[in-house]
Amino acid sequence: MTLDNLLGISLETIEPDSLTIRRLLEAAKRNIHDSHLSGLSNENRFDAAYKAIMQIANAALQTRGFRTLTSKPGHHQTMIQSLVKTLDVDFETVIVLDALRKQRNVADYSGDVVTDAAVKECITQAELLLSMVSEKCKPDVL
Repeated sequence: MTLDNLLGISLETIEPDSLTIRRLLEAAKRNIHDSHLSGLSNENRFDAAYKAIMQIANAALQTRGFRTLTSKPGHHQTMIQSLVKTLDVDFETVIVLDALRKQRNVADYSGDVVTDAAVKECITQAELLLSMVSEKCKPDVL
């Protein structure tokens, strides 16, 4: 599979904009910082780390000249799955990230409690992706 195979289904092409990409990555850094704030609830810390993951995945897609069609369902899942192509993330990590996506949905839509372990894993994954994005993405776009 290539990202081009998803055009019109879940992705569209864009002209990479270095300012937008930098803003997404700066926002991700702020969200990772916020996810470490012990005064916040686990749900808010998890949300901040998960949001950082989405911002990083979005930035990685945009450096490749794509973005998700947010008008179609499943754009978070598409962003996670695209990390295999954009940041060379392995399939085991995609499984972990998808589990975090599902946890976020359960917490948001059912009010389930987010465990300390889930918060820690989400923060860890966000930090790993942030370190990968600067190594793997085109330097002229960043």
